[in-house]
Amino acid sequence: MRRMLSKLNMPMVAVILSLAWPTMLEQLMQTAVQYIDTAMVGSLGTHATAAVGATTTVNWLVGSTVSAFGVGFLAYIARACGANEAGAASRASAQAVLVVLVAGSVFTAATLGLSGVIPVWMQVDEQIQGLAGQYFFILYTPMLFRAATIIFGTVLRAAGDTKTPMRVGVLVNIVNVVLNFLLIYPKRTLEFFGIEFRMPGVGLGVLGAAVASAIAFALGGICIAVALWRHPVVSPRGQSLVPDMTILKPCMKVAFPNMLQRFGTSLGYVAFAAMINSLGEIATAAHTIANTVESAFYIPGYGMQTAAATLAGNAYGAHDSRRMQDLIAMFIPIEIGLMILSGAALFISAPALMGLFSKDPQVIALGSTVLCMVAVSEPFYGYSIILEGMMQGVGNTRLPFAFNVAGMWGVRIVGTFVCTQHLGLGLVSAWSCMIAHNLLLFVLFLICHIRGTWNPLRRGALG
Repeated sequence: MRRMLSKLNMPMVAVILSLAWPTMLEQLMQTAVQYIDTAMVGSLGTHATAAVGATTTVNWLVGSTVSAFGVGFLAYIARACGANEAGAASRASAQAVLVVLVAGSVFTAATLGLSGVIPVWMQVDEQIQGLAGQYFFILYTPMLFRAATIIFGTVLRAAGDTKTPMRVGVLVNIVNVVLNFLLIYPKRTLEFFGIEFRMPGVGLGVLGAAVASAIAFALGGICIAVALWRHPVVSPRGQSLVPDMTILKPCMKVAFPNMLQRFGTSLGYVAFAAMINSLGEIATAAHTIANTVESAFYIPGYGMQTAAATLAGNAYGAHDSRRMQDLIAMFIPIEIGLMILSGAALFISAPALMGLFSKDPQVIALGSTVLCMVAVSEPFYGYSIILEGMMQGVGNTRLPFAFNVAGMWGVRIVGTFVCTQHLGLGLVSAWSCMIAHNLLLFVLFLICHIRGTWNPLRRGALG
């Protein structure tokens, strides 16, 4: 313990936290907005909550697939920065612009074209299929801007700039909340410290929430693009947008397994949600709200993952094996400690948090039960998050792909299908299968850590 806290390692701790805290704050703001969105829509009734939550996993599928492109550029740019190759980083940034234009356009066409049938595929109740489809269509109208926010934000983080994406995220979330107040509810009289005033409103309900998010996403895409253009290290200014295979090939070599992983696991989330939707409105609402609540308690994990990926990529670019070993020695105990605290907080506060988003006692009770279950597994999942982040930073995305897809489809989906569709069990059994999936990931990444297969420098593969 003394060695880990020695003066030699304290500067590394400062670097880790300086990279992690802006990402944590950004994700905290995003989660806070999700909480507010869910509470506002939840005030319209369980019917509205189910309509919004019915396509949540499809949102994850699209967003995570686009994010995979960002992982490819993260590994390339972090390695270039570690090797002090600023020109290579800037050229890679220009190629990221090209990918945003192509991927954003393709996903816009796909999501808008399929918006009417996705609720049907998700086995959404017929009474809310139309509303769920309209919500999804509006939400994905600014897909090009969403792609820019995701990929450009990753490019900036790869260069060590986690504060700019944070600032853009805060702005987007504030705009989203303000527009929610104006677009979801009709004109109404509110009281603040005994003073009554007339609050303007359009009264669009669920569709108002979608319009608010769409406008906020568009604003975020514009702001992050401007920030990237002005960045002193990774600005694409003056670089060619013609495809450069010397950059795209290594980026896609990293991105493709990660894309398959994200697509495979997200498709699993879709199948998982579809089976839960088939359990009825109460289970769907409880699952939707519990997912929203749970997301806040993974913030420490994913904030640290961003720092782990960036610093691992820098160490790899500098061919510094000692620094790589020091990083893993520092990240693991910090991450596990944070996730223990996070899991304990979730376990204690689960009923109160569920009560913020629903007044239905059945929804609150069911959601509280599954949240208390998953809280116990958070430290194990946090370990997996860090190892996966380190591997992404050095460009090793094949093993995480195999681990995640095997766990998702071999444990979570098969188990949930047997429990819910054949044994007649409910939401608790489905979340038990999810926890079993997370524990399997912990075991697989632990083996990878012990054997050293996560670290290319240890194997001497410096090319």
